[in-house]
This record gives sequence, structure tokens and C-alpha cells, in this order.
Amino acid sequence: MTTLLHIDASPRGERSLSRRLSDRFVEAWRAHRPSDTVIARDVGRNPPPITTELWIGSVFTAEDERTDEQRDAIKVSDELIAELERADLIVLGTPMYNYGMPAALKAWFDNVIRIGKTFSFDLERGDYPLEPIMTGKTLVILSSRGEFGFGPGGVREDMNHLETHIRTCARYLGVEHTHLIAIDYQEFGDERHERSIEEAYAAVPQLVEQLQSSRRSTPATVTSGRG
Repeated sequence: MTTLLHIDASPRGERSLSRRLSDRFVEAWRAHRPSDTVIARDVGRNPPPITTELWIGSVFTAEDERTDEQRDAIKVSDELIAELERADLIVLGTPMYNYGMPAALKAWFDNVIRIGKTFSFDLERGDYPLEPIMTGKTLVILSSRGEFGFGPGGVREDMNHLETHIRTCARYLGVEHTHLIAIDYQEFGDERHERSIEEAYAAVPQLVEQLQSSRRSTPATVTSGRG
């Protein structure tokens, strides 16, 4: 049995390309494994709270010493981390906003990357004191991007602060394997965009089959379009 955590970060509805991609992935997965559990978390329409001084003080206070106000301040964080702990596979649908994460997705990461919950901190480790607590998770990024050339060697590679940021943060969520399918050229709306959509849709069932056939697959990236 596999548990999927399905996260959508776009505030848009049916017009969202990243939502369509993530929905297709989950539908394709469940078509072959209907008994698997899917936890849905829509941060695009229901953004987690941003971090505050109260939030920071709460997570750095021992659990048995927290006030009611502090416990309430991190209640959503606790819920999000509980969902993450259950997940074997994180299915993340997200657009690229201003070459990075939507604010709601950044808020989700800020809520779940938490000392003592998802990572430990020990200065005895030297210059790299942070270590993830969770292990063995797989992340699938299903993205939409207005321009193109964001992949390795692409003309906008150095402008891609979405997947690079996600991959960096994902390590502290126990992610060991990451896969990407992306739609490009959205701002152009030409035949390249249409081709990118077709290639992304075609890549989804292929990736589902790959992951289902081997839950111990080596790290890989599946990229559609010319990005």
C-alpha cells in the first residue's frame, strides 16, 4: 500500500495547467492501484499561515512547556507534518511564479520544515548540522511555466528558482528521489505550448508506470517541452 500526498499550489481552478497535470497523475495512479490512500492538500486555495514571531517561539519551546496560544499557533503546522509523515509519494502540482514558488507553497514548506519534526540540528556534525528525520520518500513535481529553457543547459537555467528551491527543501522532508514533468511556453500560447502540453500529458502515465513497477527506482527527471 502506498500513500500519496497530493498538493496543489495554484490558486486557479480549471484553467490551471499544473492542477490538470497533478490530477492526471493521481487518476493514472489510482487506475492501477485503487486501494492506495490519497491525502489531498490544496494550498493554492487554502494557503497555510505564514511564519510569525509567535510561531517561531512556539516551535523552539519544549512541547510540555508550550502555552495554549503557542499550541494554537502551530496547530496547522502539526497537521501538515502529520500528513507528510504518512506519505510515501508527494505529488506536487505547482506553477512557476516570478521564477520561483507561489507564496502559498513557500508557506507550506515553512510550516513543515521544522526542527525536531522533519530535521534534527547538531553542531557536532560540523558545518552541516542539519539532517532530515524522515527518509525514503519520492517527490513528483508537476509544473507549468510561462517561458521556456529552464532545464539544465537551457537559456533560462539560471532563472529557475522553482524546482531548484523545491529540491533543496525536499531533502529535509525525507525525499530521496525526485521526478519532474513540466509544461512550458504558456505565455506564448503557440504551437510550442500545445506540443509541450501534449508531451507532458503523455509523460504522466509513463512516469506512473515507472514508479509503480519499481518503488526503489533510482533518481530521475522526466521533462517535457524544451525546458
